[in-house]
Parts: sequence; structure tokens; C-alpha cells
Amino acid sequence: MTTGVIPGGQPPEPQPTGELMPQQRREPAGQTALHADDRPRSSVITARAAASFEPVGRSVATARSFVRDTLQGWGFADIVDDAVVLTSELVTNAVVHAGTHAEVLCLRTEDGVRIEVSDRYPEREVPLQGSPATMGSPDREGGRGLQLCAALATRWGVDYTPTHKNVWFQLNLPERPVGTRTAGPALPADLLPLADGRVRVAVLQVDRKGSISAWNEDAEELFGYPASDVVGKPLTELAAWPHTPGTGTGIAEAFRLSRWEGTYGIRRSDGRVARVYASHLRVRDTGGEPSTVCLLVRDHERAVLQSPPRVPATDQTQASDGQSTDPFEVFIGSPAPDDLDGLLQRTVERARDMLDGDSAFLLLATDDETELEVRASAGLPSARQRFARVPVEAGPGRYGSARMPAVHDDLAAVPGAVPLLAGTGMRSVVTVPLKVEGRLTGSLGVAAEAPGRYTNEEALRLQFAADRIALAVESARLGELERLRRGSLSFLVEASDLLAGTLNRDQTLALMAQMTVPTLATWCAVYTIADQASEPYLSYVLHEDEELIDGIKSLLSKVPPPDPVPTPGARVWTAPGEIAHQAALRTSMRSLGLAGGPTQQVTSAIGPTLATAAAVGGETVVLPLVARNRVIGMLTLGKPTDEHFRQEILELAEDLSRRAALALDNARLYSERTAISQALQRSLLPPGTPYIEGVEVEVIYRAAGEGNEVGGDFYDVFPIGDDAYGFAIGDVCGTGPNAAAVTGLARHALRLLAREGLSGPAVLERLNSAILDEGDRSRFLTLLYGELRPQQDGSAELKVVCAGHPLPLRLRQDGTVTAAAEPQPLLGVIEDLELYEESVTLDPGDVLLCVTDGVTERREGSRMLGDDGLADVLTTCTGLTAGAVAARIMRAVERFASDAPSDDMAILAMRVPGIHQEA
Repeated sequence: MTTGVIPGGQPPEPQPTGELMPQQRREPAGQTALHADDRPRSSVITARAAASFEPVGRSVATARSFVRDTLQGWGFADIVDDAVVLTSELVTNAVVHAGTHAEVLCLRTEDGVRIEVSDRYPEREVPLQGSPATMGSPDREGGRGLQLCAALATRWGVDYTPTHKNVWFQLNLPERPVGTRTAGPALPADLLPLADGRVRVAVLQVDRKGSISAWNEDAEELFGYPASDVVGKPLTELAAWPHTPGTGTGIAEAFRLSRWEGTYGIRRSDGRVARVYASHLRVRDTGGEPSTVCLLVRDHERAVLQSPPRVPATDQTQASDGQSTDPFEVFIGSPAPDDLDGLLQRTVERARDMLDGDSAFLLLATDDETELEVRASAGLPSARQRFARVPVEAGPGRYGSARMPAVHDDLAAVPGAVPLLAGTGMRSVVTVPLKVEGRLTGSLGVAAEAPGRYTNEEALRLQFAADRIALAVESARLGELERLRRGSLSFLVEASDLLAGTLNRDQTLALMAQMTVPTLATWCAVYTIADQASEPYLSYVLHEDEELIDGIKSLLSKVPPPDPVPTPGARVWTAPGEIAHQAALRTSMRSLGLAGGPTQQVTSAIGPTLATAAAVGGETVVLPLVARNRVIGMLTLGKPTDEHFRQEILELAEDLSRRAALALDNARLYSERTAISQALQRSLLPPGTPYIEGVEVEVIYRAAGEGNEVGGDFYDVFPIGDDAYGFAIGDVCGTGPNAAAVTGLARHALRLLAREGLSGPAVLERLNSAILDEGDRSRFLTLLYGELRPQQDGSAELKVVCAGHPLPLRLRQDGTVTAAAEPQPLLGVIEDLELYEESVTLDPGDVLLCVTDGVTERREGSRMLGDDGLADVLTTCTGLTAGAVAARIMRAVERFASDAPSDDMAILAMRVPGIHQEA
């Protein structure tokens, strides 16, 4: 075995293996030596206890309990606190920092106790420094245990072996008479506390109702009341209890505490108030009836009853150099963490260490102070407890309130007294409130696995610490809230922009889910309601893990949807978590063959699995989607198993749901009106182009404007009678719905009039009268109307009337292009029209092209396609079919300018096939 070197010392001479030889060190000149072993360990070992601990954080608390119980069993209560602190630091180094098992050995000697902590990481040597004073701040993790050994232990050292590193320390018992609980130094007579010649101690006993049941002679002398006058009366009639707003404990609560000590007043028989110092002890008689024994002395004689202050080294407010230290920094350490979570976590860890607890927790109050939210814990399953909420009033009366300090000796006897600790194995707990200016801001608690661990003394110490940190915690909490509010505003602004950027219902649903996952929740489901008589329908599901989406959909489809309640705010929905756990349990039992009877074949369909149950097993909340005073759906947000939502997240989700509801309703209205508009527009279009034997007919129609199917341009080809067909192409002044209305009038009127056997001019004259009858809604109309009759010789005879419309162009087989009609007055302007029709013969291979002015007036800057440009394009279409001609014309029009067309366009091409093509 090799022996380690104490920091700042020299290596000792080699010693035989197995001997317990002292650790030697040489003091640097001019410096005081650390408390190292400087003499042979010749003390006789009278008892030993050993335990091994796994490399987990929980082992530190277990090791503290092991050392405390061992030393208390040996009667070494005077050195228990120092031994526990040193053991805690050394075991932390082993199981947390070194990451190995730790063995703790306690050896009892005649002088005191020796404790050895061994780990299995010998390569991690003790840091060597030139001087103990340069080891750094006590808040540093590395080396802090050795600093404490140097400060508290009588002797200490470090031993190395090839497989272990052993740090040991020895604490000697103080030299006190047997039976002494506490002792103070001998003082000169002039420094002793003042008291009257005869110190009187009033002894009162108060029953569970607060009435006086016993009153001794000293009480009569101090307050002037004989026992017969006060027995049976409430002590509150005599007590002048101090009332400081927002602080202190009421007299009724003080009588219920197991122990209380402090100052108040008693009204004497002469009417004056005598200031007394009191010590209360809660007892019970053999029948189990509780009462409180009160010992009272004059306030200036309080030294008779006052317990000596138990202030650990970390509670000293005076530094070694004589400068005062901030009590907050004494408790938290310096520098204090900048973030709220770091401050809270260090707070619970220091509180647990201060009271030698197994766990500690800190809760912050919500804005309305009706609930407390878990924000930090140590020794508890933090992943399960974080952001869990518990009520401020946990029981009847003020004693069960988080607004008052409380000590529970055994939680097993009072189930549910501290809901946060249910199922954690903790038995005793002390909790104190955090208050700022009389307002409850949180609660701090320390718990232990052993019952009866804490008394009023520990509650006072913890309350003292809570008072020091309450203002800093509240300041950090307000800073966090401000940052969250700023982030929330930015989030809502961005969400509003995204939701306003689309009127598509499916895209709106997707945006709603994507904005909530994973920013606000782990998974999200959106239910929609078509109308008041419809049931909610599961429309969209999203999880941050895409592989779980199908499983959640399947699970939610088996759960009745939440009720569409219009009440604002989030409400908890337990159904998904319950059915997920049940389904997962059934799945597990089937996989193990425990479902009863033969194991059923598991289907290949997607169903609830253990992963789905874990994903949906946490808190689930439902927010109504209300728009225009109607519930149009529900937004469901969920967390994985045992996780809860923060109040700030729920408030942000509520704001988002209001914006999302309006966006979803706008998308619904837009979709409905678009569907109506499209249905009406489709009714204005021809049902289809009829087949005409011996003539090819092709139509291309483009309405200007997004979402428009019909505009001011229109076309039609329809049968009139035997071997006769009517065709028309026109342009109403303007675009949009108003122009489309005239379009519908013109198209339907043409069909009716043409089928009455009227000539082309008569048809257009009557249509002109119908347009003028529309009054203010009338619009002028350019129209090319004609009748087509295929001939036996393969040609086609046409009769056309061109009323103010671009002239039709005829393409012959030789490539020449000529106008096929003369211009005549347009419709909808004058009442008396004199129109005439012209005859045109299309020979085999000829093409008749009819267009609206949206084609000829296509512009690119100052250039315009025009009639000549259209004719030039048409000359290149010789030998093409009617469909190819129409397509080439449209392609040329689109390529003429880079901008999208701003006017409606219609192209009607008719071609008589050549003889060789028919064969």
C-alpha cells in the first residue's frame, strides 16, 4: 500500500503494509499546519460499522443517514453534525465526481470516531497545492471535501492502493461532563445575564381548545390573577400577541406546533401588559388528549428559557477577516446563479444539507396564489415532479396551509398532508413559506425518510433561510416572467403572421399544430366541428416524434372527443391518459400470455403501444376554439408520462387558440364562399363542346384573376337543328363577377333565340334589347356570332355577324390569312341596330380563328401583339389540327410578355380537315 501526501506536505517514510501508521507532514515555514495526523493511532477500536453505496446521487443522502444513525447509536451526538458534513462531501466526490462505488467505515475509539471513505478511482489524485490558502472558494466542487476535513477534523489523511483511494478523518469528543447537552464558556460575573433576586417561572397548561387548565403560584405572582380566576378561560383573553402584517405565527397556530419559543405579552390584573419570554411544548396525556405546557419568564430574564442558538459555520455573518458577509451569500454561496432555475436548485440543495435531509423541494406560487408549482427538487424524481401543481390550502384550517410553517413527524399517520411527497418514501417533513411584503411567493421544504426527524428548532432555521432568499427568488422569478412575456409576444406576433398568410383550411390546421409542438406541448390534436349539430371530428394530430403520430391517432379515435364547452381557458382531459394506460396494460399482458385463455393474435394494424402510452400518459389539456360566438373546434395539448404544463404555457396556449380559431373560421368561410363561387361560375360555362362531323372545334379559355373560372369573355358552341350548329365568342366590358353576370345573360339568350329559328342579325338585335333592359347593370358587349353547316363535299358553310368584335381570321392551305367578316356596331350601346350577316365557305384544310381582345391586346411595355401579330402567328399553323392551332396561339400570347395576363382570353379554332386526312 502506498500512502498519499497531504497537500503542502512531504512524502513520509514507507511503512509496512497493514499497519495503521500516522500520516506525517512537514509544516511550511511561517504557516500553520492543517489538522493532519501527527501522532501514532494507538487508540483502541471499540466498535465498527461499514456500508457500501452505489454510484448514484441518492447514495449521498443514504450515506449521511448511515453515519448519523451509527454515531447517535454510539452516543456521539456532539460530533454527529461535523461527521455528517464531512461524509457527505467525501461520498459526493466518490459517487458523483469519481463515478464509482463508495465504502464508508466508521470506527469508534475511546477518544472519538474515525471515518474512512474509499472509492475505486485511485487515478483521480488529490489536488496538490502549494498552500492550503490557495485551494480556492468553498463553492468550488473540486477539493471542497478536503478543505472541510482540514477545518473540522482533528486529524485526516489520504491513502492510495492500486485499486482504491481512501480518505479518512478523525473527530475527537469534546471534554464535557456526562449528561451535558450544551455548554458555554465560563464568564466573569459582570458578563452574566441580569435577573431579579428571585426568578419566577410561570407554568401554564392549555388544553386543545386554548383554555387554561393549570396556573401555578409564580404565575399568580407575575400577573396578579389567582388560579380560580383564570382556569377555564381562553389564554387569548390574557395574551397580547404581536401582529406584524404578513409575518409571524398566530397564537392558535403556536399552540398546535410541537414546540414554540418566542416573545409576547400577558395582560396583568392591573391592566398593564407584561412582556414575557415563553417556551411551549405540545404533550399528550395517557388518554391521548393533547395539551400545551407553557413556561413564561420576564422578557429580560429570557436566558433562563432561551435555547442556545445552533448556528453552523455557514450561518456566520462575520467573515474571518472581520468584514460582514451577506446572509444570502452565506446560504446560497457566491457567486449566486444568474438564472432562476440555477438559484432554485442551489437553494434546495443547501436547504437539504443544512437540515441533513434526504430530499428538499421548492415551489413557487401562481399569480392568484391558489396553487404552488414545483420548480426545483433534490432527492426526488424531478422529471416526474417538475411543474406539478398543488393547492396552497392542503388541509383544514390555517395549519394545513402553505402560508404557515409546518412540521410533520410522520406522513404515514397523516396521508395526503404533503401531496408532493406521496409515494416517495419520505416520512417526516418541515415546510416554511417564502413571503415578500406579506405576499406568499413560494414554499420551501426538507424531508427525511425517518419519522420524527424535525422539530420547531429546524423549522425556525429553515424559515430564517427562507426569509433571506425570498426577495432574491421573487426578483429572479419576475425577471423570468418578463423574459417569457417578451418571448410570448414575439411568438404570438409570428403566429398571427403565419395564420394570416393562408386561407386554406388544411394549411391552417397544420400551422396550428406545428406552432404548438414542441414549443408548447409534446403532442397536439385538433378537433373541428362543422356545425352545431355535428360531433367533434379529429382533424389533425402531430407529435414531436413522427413515428408516434399514427399510434396517437389510433388511440384518440377510440376515445370520445372532449365536450365542446365554450368556457375560455384550459381544462384537464384525463381520458387519453387513462385509455392509453389500459391499452398498454392489455398489450403487455397479451405479450406475456396473461390475458386469460389462449393468446390472441396481435393484428398488424396500428394500435396503442407502450410507447404511445408513455407519450400520452402525462397531463392533457383542452382549449376551445371559439370564433364569432361559436365553438368551431378544440385544441388538445399533451405531455408525456407524469409531466405537467406550466401556468405561463397554458396562458400562452390560450392566446394562441383565440388567434387560431379566428384563422380557422376565416379559412372555413373562404372555402365555403369559394365553393359557392366556383359552382356559380361553372354554371355559366358551356356544358361541353359538341362533336361536329366533318369539322374540328377547339376552345381555350382563361379567366383573369385568382380563383375566377368565368370572366367577361365567353364562348359557346351548340346545336341549333339538323346539321346546323351555332357558335359565339364575345367580350363583356370589364372583368370579374359583374362582367360574368352579363356573360351568363348573353350565353343563355343566344341559345334560346338561335333555337327559335331566328337569323343571326335578329338574334343579336334581341340580345341587344335584353342587355339594355338591365339598366344600370348593363354593359356593352362585343360579339361574334355565327351558324355553321357542314357540306357533303367536305366544306363548311358559315354565316357570321361581327358586332364590334375582333374580326375572325381565315387561314387557307397555302398559308394566306384574311379577315372573314366586316366590323359592325357592338351591343348594349344603342337601341336600334341594323346588323347583317356574311357568308363564308371553309374549304378542306382551312382554319377559322376567333379570339377576344385579351389575345390581340397582350402587351409588353409599349409593344402590343395586335391583329398583325396574331396573323403572323397564324400563318405558321398551316397543316395543324384545330387543337394544335389553338395551343400555338395561346403559347405565343403567353410568351409575348413576362407578366401574367391581366385580361380574360378566349380562343375558338374551327378547321375543316383535308380530303387526304379523312381517307
